[in-house]
Amino acid sequence: MKNKFRTVSKIALVLIYLVIVAGAVVRMTGSGMGCPDWPKCFGYFIPPTESSQLLFEANRTYEEGMMILMDHEAFLVAKTDFISGEKFNASDWEVYSKHDYTTYDPVHTWVEYINRLTGVLSGIPILIFTVLAFWFWKKNKWIPLISVLTLFGMGFQAWLGKTVVDSNLAPYKITIHMVMALLIVAFILYLIFASKTTYKPQKYQKRFYNILLLALVLSLVQIILGTQVRQFIDEQTKLLGFQKSLWLASPELNFYIHRSTSILVLVLNGYLWYLNRSNSLGFHKIKLVIYCVLLEAATGILMYYFDFPFLSQPLHLVIASILFGIQCYILLECLHKKREKQQA
Repeated sequence: MKNKFRTVSKIALVLIYLVIVAGAVVRMTGSGMGCPDWPKCFGYFIPPTESSQLLFEANRTYEEGMMILMDHEAFLVAKTDFISGEKFNASDWEVYSKHDYTTYDPVHTWVEYINRLTGVLSGIPILIFTVLAFWFWKKNKWIPLISVLTLFGMGFQAWLGKTVVDSNLAPYKITIHMVMALLIVAFILYLIFASKTTYKPQKYQKRFYNILLLALVLSLVQIILGTQVRQFIDEQTKLLGFQKSLWLASPELNFYIHRSTSILVLVLNGYLWYLNRSNSLGFHKIKLVIYCVLLEAATGILMYYFDFPFLSQPLHLVIASILFGIQCYILLECLHKKREKQQA
């Protein structure tokens, strides 16, 4: 049962990272409003593939919540289930008033729809391991408790997704949405680690632990700052179009903070690598941390100095999320060795 629990937890972790990748692609393509409603898309479980499907049709069965686009000016929503007559009857419809988004783009719609499907799919293994987690109740009550928290976290994340759409992509809600995804990653990593039966020969060092904790917090701050910089770029795209060389011509203060802090990220994680190697602490995943930091720096340089090459933006976010996850796992290893040392 323990092996099944860990396997399902690992599947959940991979799927959560796929959700983060899908979300990054949504941001890169500007598809965040590809589906103007939630949880359905234009009132359908499977969204339309062409704009003609959103035009009013006579003698058609409409279900409550289905949407039509009226003269490219407003989305109308069916008030109840009904069969339309030969002519349009305004009393059957109401204006979708949660926001003023009135565009249909099949690419944006399906990019956003696939993002949502990935989110739903990721919830399945989380539900499964929450049930399996209660086998650990006598040995480690934290495993079922964190499992339940993860399940509720997914529900909260889904609700956040709805509020992001309803707010027409409010920046602070996008940031909260991202932070919640990272919290779910941290929960699942704990479950994977706590259900292990064997542990690597590693050594606890207080200095390494403290700097690792600082580096982890700094990574989270960098991700939050990065989402704000990304929001600024989205706004510049609306104003300037795809003149990429102008997007960061006059950046806000948070861009400079984000860029300067990246140097501190490199220094801190480089020092962690040095401490681990010079003291033979045995935390081998610190090499992966260094690789992620270097890739982060490389994608950041590409975006700023080479006008945002294709995929550089989503890669920058995804690598930062992977970095955060690896640091979380090393912290769990470090805490385990700390407890062993205290009990010795």
